[in-house]
Amino acid sequence: MSEQMQISFILNGERKQVLVPMRLHIIDFLREKYELSSPRVGCEHGVCGACTIRVDGELARGCLMLAVQADGKTIETLEHLTQTGEIKDLQEKFVERNALQCGYCTSGMLITAADLLKQGKPASREAIRDHLSGNYCRCTGYEAIVDSIEAVMKKRVESGKRAAR
Repeated sequence: MSEQMQISFILNGERKQVLVPMRLHIIDFLREKYELSSPRVGCEHGVCGACTIRVDGELARGCLMLAVQADGKTIETLEHLTQTGEIKDLQEKFVERNALQCGYCTSGMLITAADLLKQGKPASREAIRDHLSGNYCRCTGYEAIVDSIEAVMKKRVESGKRAAR
């Protein structure tokens, strides 16, 4: 029987306290225990970005993090960003531009794009691509993804300028 540890953390806005096996990766924990489907298991080496989550507001690879490391942390998945409406415009633009095709990488792309967008300032297409460089997509060629992020970024920056006046 494997060792277990009691952890307490906030998951998508809700406080949780649970006993977890010491060697269980958080990606498996989130999918199995809480039935969250957005963080996906891809390469299991931290390279593809399909398992991307937020830990205390910063991007993290779920396949490289143990569930016990969530103790005392705030964990957010794409489900939370969707529920709060943080990325509604981005999701709509992804659909409009067909930036999601098979959909396997989409969760990681969206949460990574949200990280860039929360900076609230314009970025070049090259900077967008650089920010996404840890997320692989085998279907889209990235053009529609970058187009979508760029369009949302421009709209948000413009809205911010109008609101500041």
